[in-house]
Amino acid sequence: MTYYVPRGGLPPQTALTTDRSRFTTAYAVVPRRTLSDITASHLPGWTGMRMWVLARPLSGFAETFSQYVVEVAAGGGSTAPEPDPAAEAVLFVVDGALRLSVDEAAHDLAPGSYVFLPPGTAWTLHNPSGASATFHWIRKAWAPAPGVDVPPAFVTREQDVAPVAMPGTDGAWTTTRFVDVADLRHDMHVNIVTFEPGGAIPFPETHVMEHGLYVLEGKAVYLLNEDWVEVEAGDFMWLRAFCPQACYAGGPGRFRYLLYKDVNRHAGLHPPR
Repeated sequence: MTYYVPRGGLPPQTALTTDRSRFTTAYAVVPRRTLSDITASHLPGWTGMRMWVLARPLSGFAETFSQYVVEVAAGGGSTAPEPDPAAEAVLFVVDGALRLSVDEAAHDLAPGSYVFLPPGTAWTLHNPSGASATFHWIRKAWAPAPGVDVPPAFVTREQDVAPVAMPGTDGAWTTTRFVDVADLRHDMHVNIVTFEPGGAIPFPETHVMEHGLYVLEGKAVYLLNEDWVEVEAGDFMWLRAFCPQACYAGGPGRFRYLLYKDVNRHAGLHPPR
């Protein structure tokens, strides 16, 4: 498996300022060169880490989730990564080696490792290797529902999950699903979507899910609301609910992205206080 890994740095003074950055009421595009040293953030309770915030709950922007790309230096980590007891999370490793402890059970993570952490989970994360490691951290406040239990934590790998071909596509468009779509305990899905060269979403999807898409590999032309935008590995897209979307994978290789969406709950009728 191939995953794009940001390395920070800073564009040279000779670089052109114009690029593909967009921030609209319907969608946003964060190109990969935005993930530079100057835009990195840090968190208390960690050592040897920096991160780039791709999405966060904000008026006029993401409403249901936050997403970070986290780089952990050799020997770095945290014994208390999550301060919010209501937060559930998905971790997806794209580079290096990490050691995860979940309720005192240890797991060695490598590129392709996928972790689901329910709210209230006691977990730690450290980099025991001599090189940096990078992972995506997607957080959401789990939404209780009558008769629905909190789902358990689990650890798996993309390499061990068979992708499912979308109907009528002959494998040109597949989705790697880490959670059973019939499991209503989960109120978010974080999947990997893959298009072979020439594969496409052949109609403008328009539906209630909020989306976060991080391009792991390849390039494509993506329809966001009324605009066709070129995207490539390392770019991030945010789409608000009902934003029309489609894509055409026109590059020489596969086009793949890590996809977040909120699922399996009623539409809220009362604004948060």
